[in-house]
Amino acid sequence: MFKRISRYWWCQILGWTAYSVVNLFFAYSFAGSFGSYFLVNLLVIMFFGMLATHLLRSIIKRLNWFQYSFESQMLLFFALTVSSGVIIYVGNTIAGNLYRYSWQQRALTDQTTLTFLLPIFLITSIWWLIYFVWHYIERSRNSQVDKLKLESTVKELELKTIKSQLNPHFIFNALNSIRALVDENPQRARTAITELSNILRSSMQVEKAETVNLENELDIVKDYLALENIRFEERLRVQYDIDPETLELPIPPMMLQTLVENAIKHGISRTVSGGTVIIGSHVRDTHHEITIENTGQIGGAATTGHGFGLQSTKQRLSLLYGNKASFNIYNKNEETVEAIVLMPLF
Repeated sequence: MFKRISRYWWCQILGWTAYSVVNLFFAYSFAGSFGSYFLVNLLVIMFFGMLATHLLRSIIKRLNWFQYSFESQMLLFFALTVSSGVIIYVGNTIAGNLYRYSWQQRALTDQTTLTFLLPIFLITSIWWLIYFVWHYIERSRNSQVDKLKLESTVKELELKTIKSQLNPHFIFNALNSIRALVDENPQRARTAITELSNILRSSMQVEKAETVNLENELDIVKDYLALENIRFEERLRVQYDIDPETLELPIPPMMLQTLVENAIKHGISRTVSGGTVIIGSHVRDTHHEITIENTGQIGGAATTGHGFGLQSTKQRLSLLYGNKASFNIYNKNEETVEAIVLMPLF
């Protein structure tokens, strides 16, 4: 039964009960005793107090008071305090006139209207102050929760948008590689189609995941490099420097493939004699470090971090890890470009 009582009614009951207890305490402390008229008078005030505050609360809820300006809310607070006090006073007076109890006469003998209203205004102002502050805190908390939910939703949508842009970008380049082989070497073209099929199957499996482990991502990269090796033949050389302990670490799906693709497209393909791509993965202090080295030099937006592939890498790292992750690409020496990704381990 107690669980069915809302917090609002618990506050009503406990608040007005506390008001009565305080009055009884002071009456007993100063007078040494109190008569039945005093108890009945308190009960009447409690009843009309709960009635007045509940009635006015229902009215202001329909008016959507929280949409008012601050100045209007202050005026509303003052009006509610006065209205509540007046309702309690009128109700108390009517009850006394109707039943003409001796307690009513004795209770008002030494009280003027002003001396009766002042403490009533005080208690109703406290009641409304608590009510307003409570709702301000509740609305602020709910607003924070809604904001976090919105940020989470936006983050998820942004990640999905980036993924949906990455896959067509990759497929376009892969199909171009296959097209170049169709007439020259049909057998190798069929092999390339098989490799592309493996890559697409793997990419579709991880499309819904925010992260995948490095080992799975490396499988996709190896299929991609096998396809590109058919196109570049001896011009493309690949080396791996992978710490086995990092194979189970999470990374954004298709990120490594994007960086390797960038290295081949803007490095190896632009060098007549081809070059080498070195893929590394190690633990550095509290970060997982992935490095991609390739023959070539930085030049143009695509290799300075402003191309689509590299820009999407930065966005995904930022969305997943905030400022705890970083991405940088630079000329390591006169012949080599290095891209470094740092992601937090925890």
